[in-house]
Amino acid sequence: MVCEYQIRVLPQIAANEQSIKEYLSQEKGHPLRSINAVRVLRRSIDARQRTIYVNLTVRLFVNEIPTCDEYTPRSYQNVEGCKPVIVVGAGPAGLFAALKLIELGLRPIVVERGKDVRSRKIDVAAIARTHIVDAESNYCFGEGGAGAYSDGKLYTRSKKRGNIEGILNVFCQHGASVAILSDAHPHLGTDKLPRIIENIRNTIISCGGEVHFETRMDTLLINDGKVCGVATSKGEFLADAVILATGHSAKDVYRMLHSKGVTIEAKGIAMGVRLEHPSELIDRIQYHSAQGRGKYLPAAEYSFTTQVEGRGVYSFCMCPGGVVVPSASAPEELLVNGMSPSHRGGRWSNSGMVVQINTDDIEHPDAQIDIEGFDAVPENSPLKVMAFQEKLERLCWLMGNRRQTAPAQRMTDFVHRKLSYDLGSSSYAPGLISSPMHFWLPKFVCSRLQQGFEKFGRSSHGFLTREATVIGVETRTSSPIRIVRSADTLQHVALHGLFPCGEGAGYAGGIVSAAVDGERCAVSVSEYLQK
Repeated sequence: MVCEYQIRVLPQIAANEQSIKEYLSQEKGHPLRSINAVRVLRRSIDARQRTIYVNLTVRLFVNEIPTCDEYTPRSYQNVEGCKPVIVVGAGPAGLFAALKLIELGLRPIVVERGKDVRSRKIDVAAIARTHIVDAESNYCFGEGGAGAYSDGKLYTRSKKRGNIEGILNVFCQHGASVAILSDAHPHLGTDKLPRIIENIRNTIISCGGEVHFETRMDTLLINDGKVCGVATSKGEFLADAVILATGHSAKDVYRMLHSKGVTIEAKGIAMGVRLEHPSELIDRIQYHSAQGRGKYLPAAEYSFTTQVEGRGVYSFCMCPGGVVVPSASAPEELLVNGMSPSHRGGRWSNSGMVVQINTDDIEHPDAQIDIEGFDAVPENSPLKVMAFQEKLERLCWLMGNRRQTAPAQRMTDFVHRKLSYDLGSSSYAPGLISSPMHFWLPKFVCSRLQQGFEKFGRSSHGFLTREATVIGVETRTSSPIRIVRSADTLQHVALHGLFPCGEGAGYAGGIVSAAVDGERCAVSVSEYLQK
């Protein structure tokens, strides 16, 4: 007999299979010796009250042996000699597009400007030591995309767009823990992702696909209004369809598309700072206990959102037990991101704290940043939000003494508009420099953040504290551009054979949603090539 139950238990009961078996035996009347296995289908923590509970959906095997895998593997065929499709970018959108193309009998040719995920790690580590950013191999560019070394969270709200469970199953097939199938906020971890990414690449190659690293796409090849391939730093690749999955930091791609008259448009984004607390403090706040999380609970997460002066202010990409990292993709710019290892056991917890910015906000006088070397961008330009983003990143670099040393301020000093004469310890490896961020951040961003922090402090006692550090700046929450495509065919509205995809195209916001979009684009390519 196979039974499914929804139960609400204390953390020590949810901690292991034997405890769950004993609880179900007592509560549901099954003899303990008859319970052969328990599989957790869903897991979430309810920390709204002082007594913390774990909500579980479990499948109980009573006098039966589980015969099926905990995940559903997919079958990938050999596509040597099949029709080629070019995939630009080896982030989640590009990799999952390539896997889906193989399922559909097409041969993916993946071109990636950065290095493979293992070689890339060396360049990423060097940023903290040398303060030099390799423009082709960094936290944003390289195999795995921006998510490979910035946490690996798999939580998404875009459930209407595709088969999220299918994406998680593919991750499990390539080495991820099956726990991601049950956790409410699944997480791979920056220490586990490289191996998973390598396994996906090996699947692509073993099935007859191609993966080319350090191969930057410089331009599209176009003939009679149709894409016929791409020109790269290592030569031309020809195909009747191109999936463009370059990520949200490929500014040169946006400029190339604009110069060729390819239809793109400015898109609203969110910008702000990275906020770092001691993880023990967040545990005490979120778990309502002076002892923090104790033995059986994970590092605590939080999520805050409010409205200030008609714009959203919210936490973004929360990294419990994680670190803040330098996320520039070119020299002479400074921006930060956050990441967590799979165990989430670090001394600090951080999140982006950002303000919603609409396209018309860029024209406000408070949004004007005068930086030498930047030309004015017309009000109607689709590049105007990207230009604002670039200027803020350059300004932050200047405030960081022209290095990757990040400007920072104690949280309470930022709110009360005071200079921090000292800073607490931080996970940010390149180092912090005390800076009056309340003075040089654009006013319409700074004032909303300050009011948002005060609101969050009132709703969560202890959150607004001198122990927390505000670190600048967080600017790459999503793409500042949308490459306009048809809602039905996912093909560019004017250029046949071009399929804009994922975060870089403005149609996704994270690993899972980008992967879902990659699969959808692959299906659309297959339909296009069959016509």
